[in-house]
Amino acid sequence: MPRPVSQFLHFPLHQGKNTDTNPDELPGHSQASFASSAPTVAGRDSDDGNIVECKGGQKDEQGGDHDSLSRQPLWRKVPVPSNLINPYRIVIVLRLIILAFFFRFRISNPVHDAYALWLISVICEVWFTLSWILDQLPKWFPITRETYLDRLSIRFEHKEPNRLAPVDVFVTTVDPSKESPIATANAVLSILSLDYPVEKVTCYVSDDAASLLLFNTLSETAEFARTWVPFCKKYDIEPRAPEFYFSQKVDYFKDKVHPAFVKERRAIKREYEEFKVKINALVAEAQKKPEKGWVMQNGMPWPGVNTDDHPGICQVSLGGDGTPDVEGKELPRLVYVSRENRPGYQHHKKSGALNALVRVSAVLTNAPFLLNMDCDHYINNSKAIREAMCFLMDPNGRRLCFVQFPLSFDSMDSHDRYANHNTLFFNINMKSLDGIQGPEYFGTGCVLNRRALYGYDPQIFKRSSKINCDWWPMWCSCCCGGSDSVIDLEEIDENLEDYDKLDIFDLKDMEESLESSDVEEILEILDLGQSGEDLEGYEETEEPSPMSREKFVKRFGRSPIFVASTLRGSGGVPEGANAMKEAIHVICCDYEEKTEWGKEIGWIYGSVTEGILTGFKMHCRGWKSAYCIPKRAAFKGFAPVNLSDQLFEILRRALGSVQILFSPHCPMWYGYKGKLKWLQRLAYTNTIVYPITSIPLLIYCTIPAVCLLTGKFIIPTLTILDSIWLMALFVSVISTSALELRWSRVSIHDWWRNEQLWIIGGVSSHLFALFQGLLEVVTGADTDFVGRAKTTSNTGFYLLKWTNLLIPPTTLVILNVVGIMAGISDAVNNGYGSWGLLFGKLFLAFWVIVHLHPFLRGLMGKQNRTPTIVVLWSLFVALVLSLLWVRIDPFLPRQSGPVLKQCGVEC
Repeated sequence: MPRPVSQFLHFPLHQGKNTDTNPDELPGHSQASFASSAPTVAGRDSDDGNIVECKGGQKDEQGGDHDSLSRQPLWRKVPVPSNLINPYRIVIVLRLIILAFFFRFRISNPVHDAYALWLISVICEVWFTLSWILDQLPKWFPITRETYLDRLSIRFEHKEPNRLAPVDVFVTTVDPSKESPIATANAVLSILSLDYPVEKVTCYVSDDAASLLLFNTLSETAEFARTWVPFCKKYDIEPRAPEFYFSQKVDYFKDKVHPAFVKERRAIKREYEEFKVKINALVAEAQKKPEKGWVMQNGMPWPGVNTDDHPGICQVSLGGDGTPDVEGKELPRLVYVSRENRPGYQHHKKSGALNALVRVSAVLTNAPFLLNMDCDHYINNSKAIREAMCFLMDPNGRRLCFVQFPLSFDSMDSHDRYANHNTLFFNINMKSLDGIQGPEYFGTGCVLNRRALYGYDPQIFKRSSKINCDWWPMWCSCCCGGSDSVIDLEEIDENLEDYDKLDIFDLKDMEESLESSDVEEILEILDLGQSGEDLEGYEETEEPSPMSREKFVKRFGRSPIFVASTLRGSGGVPEGANAMKEAIHVICCDYEEKTEWGKEIGWIYGSVTEGILTGFKMHCRGWKSAYCIPKRAAFKGFAPVNLSDQLFEILRRALGSVQILFSPHCPMWYGYKGKLKWLQRLAYTNTIVYPITSIPLLIYCTIPAVCLLTGKFIIPTLTILDSIWLMALFVSVISTSALELRWSRVSIHDWWRNEQLWIIGGVSSHLFALFQGLLEVVTGADTDFVGRAKTTSNTGFYLLKWTNLLIPPTTLVILNVVGIMAGISDAVNNGYGSWGLLFGKLFLAFWVIVHLHPFLRGLMGKQNRTPTIVVLWSLFVALVLSLLWVRIDPFLPRQSGPVLKQCGVEC
């Protein structure tokens, strides 16, 4: 059993008795009405939905006992019923057939008097069809999953010691001036009060700004946690973020709650209000920089005075000195980390911070699973980690690289005007991917397998080969790097046979089998080399050859303790290691130089949406992922509350996709010798190419105004057969959407909001992201993407901030409104015969305006008028386009003969 990592930390490494959990009180059982005492009988749901009670060693009503129940799967797949999914598949096939006939009609019937307009519209329609196919094909096999928390508890907690796997939780922050310290404190408090054994949870908070404000905030948070954590676990409250728990409008006197709970709740609420006053005082103090620099509470100067030039900082804020809560029980660990920052080094933003946390956690606690979340999110379901462990600790889950949870958001208007819930993506796209190889990684709200981040294959202790642009011939390996393995797996397969048979989640057996000498033996087998003087507690080994040491350094860097930790599948760190000294070493700014960090291991660099790229690399190695949707939302966050912030967030995600599109890791050509399924590849391709749709979408939204202003149309006179095919296309589009909503149980309101946001974001944020990504490729410059300010306030729904993203949609609205007015005026002047063709043009124009309606509501807000510069720029662009149109007039036929209107019959 490993000893504490250092005298500085003073806490054991994931071993020991669970001081909070009675083995007879199984997790998953909610205490009714905040009762002060819990029953000792565990309840579980049977397959028919009935509650089955079982006690240790006794059989339940169906004849099962703890032993048989512990051998049952911890989760199961639930496919969509065939009566719901089969009609949906049939309509998709019919729609493809109808589209083929539709394009036959469009291509064979050009509009000769507006040929250029017709040609552009056909090209746009072809791209829309290809985009729809990319989006639709991965939706063929949607599934959902169910978890069994009672079985998890019986299997791993019924007997001492508690054998649930340890978890390291990562919280990343960038700048406290843009990220509310109160929000970060609530995120940390929701982690510390998880329904999970306290000795198996460690929270790491990354601070890229090296802010004394955040450091002091965590100190105050640790002190408040001594009262908050026992209160949460005593009364089993939800959620366990105090800001949102106390904001709930609940009448606690309605159900005759115990008076002791009411009294204690009032006391803890007063303490939380005092806690917020202290945090606000720290924020006010941070705005006034002292002349002599920042000083910590103990009088020592703060090392992070210069944000861009400071040493690495690692401090245990809670758990290191054995400080218990107010009831004398152990608390989870809380560690503050600020990686070294020096001028001239590339730090890779959030992905670099996460890789630093991976290394720090590996030398301090080395839990086999990691949970990462943003500082503006909090855990809304205290059993979220247990839900993930049902997948990751099940024998059938050894090939899972991560478990992704859907995201929910607070601080939104009741109508969800800007589609912050993104219900279609979470309830349709991700469920569909779960039936193939697993959902994509969102970058937050995800529990990851540490071995998958290290670049291992799903098999135990095996490493994946480098997957490069191996769609090239073998003779091209000199320029593409080929697909040579990092390590010759054939040589070590036989030697590692005994380790492959080990149960990775049997902590006791694994720890006994991986003593110091065993780790050295594995190091020799892998030919990585190890210097005994750098790793206390290990016997000396032979001096490695220069080539083997070069491989070791290139893979993981110059930390022998970290390398040893990568071989301990069940967690734990080497004995006698100077953990804190090594933690400072692995967060140095030059540690990743000439290594594979960010290329093959850890979070992958090259995109502001690092989650998509990292998950894609894992799937290419053959890993699978799981999508977990608990009844109570696992995580919640703070969504953009106004139009400008929402467009900015859409721009960030789209820019990340464009960066992947123009990178060597593009799914269209990367990893064809890997193990990525072709439907999964199509889904990833759709994820990165969707910003390109902004160009045809912008053109197509302009076409109605052009048609109304010129009197031309993109569709010629229809025959009866052509009308039938056109109507069939509309019916198939409506049927596809209706049947999709039917099997996914998404409301029409959510679907419509998503359609509106697709148009608004497509003609603004996606367009800017595409050109910004192209600018990066052409110039080679890294555009410094600044994150938006995150707030916990639900005010400002109608607040509008100036941004260039508002110009294109505003111009479209003006053009279509002017076009409608011009078209109606022209029809009135020309008489009854011109009204028939006008209806088709008006339909397209109103289609554009209706989709931009939320944009108009945000533009003409109740509290703030539209910025003058937005109106001026939009009017200027619309005027220039109109004058240019009158001057060029490209869609009118050219006349070669005399103009009769000018010379009359005398010509």
